[in-house]
Amino acid sequence: MSKPVRTTPSADAHVLALDQWWRENREKAPDLAEELAMAVRTIGAMPAGGRSYPHPGARVRRVLLRATRTHVYYVERDDHVLVVAVWGAIRGVGPDLTGLG
Repeated sequence: MSKPVRTTPSADAHVLALDQWWRENREKAPDLAEELAMAVRTIGAMPAGGRSYPHPGARVRRVLLRATRTHVYYVERDDHVLVVAVWGAIRGVGPDLTGLG
């Protein structure tokens, strides 16, 4: 059975900024919103499917959106999955997950 997927305010802000960038700079590139929606369905159905991402105090996982080269970082809770960041994979460093623990 799938779990509902929720997002943090910072993850929402990441999505808005990334979506705007994609629309302005990659007119013919894949649609971030479409790829993100598919990832949300997948992590809701199979939360353990993402790769483990090292973080002290929380079991963070991430999945790669291949077409847009974006990672979705999330944690599984008892009754839902919480997306904590949506971050460009080519940035070289991961998102600030301070306070997630």
